[in-house]
This record gives sequence, structure tokens and C-alpha cells, in this order.
Amino acid sequence: MRVVSGIQPTGNLHLGNYLGAIRNWVRMQDSLSDGGTCLFFLADLHAISMPHDPAALRRATLEMAAALTACGIDPARSILFNQAQVPQHAELQWLLAGTARMGWLNRMTQWKDKAGKNREGASVALFTYPVLQAADVLLYQATHVPVGEDQKQHLELARDIAQKFNTDFAETFALPEPIVPPAAARIMSLRDGLAKMSKSDASDMARINLTDDVELVMQKVKKAKTDPEPLPSEPAGLAGRPEALNLVTIYAALADITPEAVLAEHGGQGFGTFKPRLGELLVETLRPISARFTELLADQHALDAILASGAAKARELAIPTLDATYRALGLVR
Repeated sequence: MRVVSGIQPTGNLHLGNYLGAIRNWVRMQDSLSDGGTCLFFLADLHAISMPHDPAALRRATLEMAAALTACGIDPARSILFNQAQVPQHAELQWLLAGTARMGWLNRMTQWKDKAGKNREGASVALFTYPVLQAADVLLYQATHVPVGEDQKQHLELARDIAQKFNTDFAETFALPEPIVPPAAARIMSLRDGLAKMSKSDASDMARINLTDDVELVMQKVKKAKTDPEPLPSEPAGLAGRPEALNLVTIYAALADITPEAVLAEHGGQGFGTFKPRLGELLVETLRPISARFTELLADQHALDAILASGAAKARELAIPTLDATYRALGLVR
């Protein structure tokens, strides 16, 4: 197996990022420890499809590298790099642009969502973003790509592009299969159980950051919005109680048990009892991650070395596919 997956460098990583995506990457790496390859990349080329601050992007890229490493991605067992250091990504995107079709890209849901009503003012990069995503996985002859609901359409497009290229020119690309990771916990805001936990929330009390210290974590959990009712003994009792459901979901994800098991143990308790236990579990889980994250961020040279080493390995894997693409298109290479 060769698994490829990317994540945009966003900065200010929080509990939702960890439980929603990063932890699944770590488990994927561990499951392939006896064979296969995982390539995890920071999608900084994708980030420039939207307005951005260059210094902030650079900082966020290093923060994401530190977070992934702190959470358990091992550069000795996985290939961790940022796109910008592997120019073959952008090069293959252009070579695939002759195969991708305008109609395919016009139908992409994320293009419609991100461009909104101002499509004429959106960047060309935002429109062709899915072709770069196709290049990201086809470049490495990926056999499997982890996908959530919002990424299925992108993988289908990558397969369509690969299939058309193989038919029109020469058998060049493997058709990657989707991996649907174990259901990732959907972590919501601590201030609004109907809104996802987000770094863009105006209130820092709405999220648990990976860098929060023990006192701040406990304070945020204590002040998390709840309702006056005690916890029910089964999940059906959480209907219409989004904040209560969110805290139970967080506890279940951290303890790696089902919400049913959480309620079997804590049903009937008030939040005055449950919140301190949740806070302790959060602290226990995040303390080593936070310490390692802070340590890594303080050593930019070490982070640069991790990304440079990963990029060198990625380029080595990428070059044969890129050369084969040039040959298939009749270009001198």
C-alpha cells in the first residue's frame, strides 16, 4: 500500500483538528508499520489559492509540521513534507490540465462554496485546485487515499483524470482507492454545540488549543456551555441537547470508547461532576502533545530539517511518474 494525504497549514491547531484528522493519520501510519508507505504533506501550494499573508503561511506551515510530529507522525516511518519543496506537484498539475475538463471542475462543490457569488473575482488557482489535488496523489502512484465525505468528489475527479490520461496516451497512473477512516469525532464549539470547533471563532473559550496549559484547559471545560439537566443513561437522551452531546463526544473520543459506554458510567451525573473528569482526561491526553509541540516550535531548524528530509524522499518517488508523464505526452524529457 502507498497512502497519500494532505492537510492545509492553518495554524492555531485545536482539539477538533487532532481528534478529527491527525489522530487517524497516526493510526494509519502505525497500521502500515510492517509494510507500505505513508506520505503526509502540508498543502501550502493549495493555501495560496485564497488571499493569504506570506509570513503567516510560513509560520502556520511550521506549526502544522510541529503538531503532526507532536501528535505521533514519525518522520522515520512516514514521509512528511510540504508541497512547495516538491515542485513536481505543480509540474504534474500543468501536464494534467490538458486532460481535465472545464465541465468537471465547474461541478466541484468546494469551488462553488469557496467562490460564492463572486466567481469572476476568484483566483484561477481556486478553480484548478482539484487538478492539483489529483496531481498530489497520482504523482506518487498512490494506492489508497483517506477521504471524508467532503473529499469523495475530489478523489473521483482524480480517478477520472487518471483514467482518461491512461486511455488517451499511455498507461501511466494507478487509480487510487478511497480509505474511509474510522468515524472521526465531530468536535463542536464549547460555546455553541451546533457550530464546529474552529480557530476562527472570536472567543478563545470556544476551543481547546493544543498549546493550552493545564489551568486554561480546566477553565475552558468548566465554563463550557451546558444545560441544567444531568447526563442521561443512553444516547437517545442527548437529543436536542447539542452541548451535552458535544462533551460526551469529546470524552468518548479521548477515552477511545463509545458514547454509550460514557453514559453507562456517567449517566445521572450533573455537569459539576462530569466536567472535572472530562478536564482531567483532556489534560492527560494533551499534556505530552503540548509539551512536544512547544519544544519543536522552539527549534525551527529541526522542523526545517524534518520537512527537507521528507521532501527529498518525496521527490525521489515523484520523478519516475513525472518522467513517464512527459514521455506519454510526447514531450522531450
